[in-house]
Amino acid sequence: MGGRDKLLEDIDGVPLLRDRAITCLNAAVDAVRVVLPPDRLEHRQALSGLNVEIVVNEASGLGLSHSLNVGLHGLTADAALIVLADMPDLTTTHLDKVVAAAKAHPLAKALRGSDHSGKAGHPVMIRKALFSEMAQLEGDTGAQPVLRRHKAETVLVPIGPAALRDLDTPEDWAEWRARR
Repeated sequence: MGGRDKLLEDIDGVPLLRDRAITCLNAAVDAVRVVLPPDRLEHRQALSGLNVEIVVNEASGLGLSHSLNVGLHGLTADAALIVLADMPDLTTTHLDKVVAAAKAHPLAKALRGSDHSGKAGHPVMIRKALFSEMAQLEGDTGAQPVLRRHKAETVLVPIGPAALRDLDTPEDWAEWRARR
């Protein structure tokens, strides 16, 4: 990002991280947990006043898989809806669609938002049955190895292009802003 922090990029007058947290808080979920690195005070400030549980990942340099494990650690819920903060097009409606699909498919181990052609993306809901497998992951692969192993037990939920659009570079942000 050329020295910029993408989680603090402006989305309709608020930092992206806060916007994503609000989207999650407005969804049909029981609680929202946000995993943050220890050294980003401005991330905590962006979440100020929101009813979210902040979990500090002291080893955030170990990659996305470690952050997922930290976020899942100690959860007693039957499932977790994973929402990446750099996907600004995901709406509460999209999240609720995945939650509703989980209720309609109680035997699915995972549910994933997808584009309309069936390409899997986000958000991702994983059932508690996969938490222990997730805990074995390392590196920056996220949940992909576990999701690949359980592809046959995964339900895709068509939500459109928002399922695939993440913003990682200044060019991504410029293109996204130009379309709005």
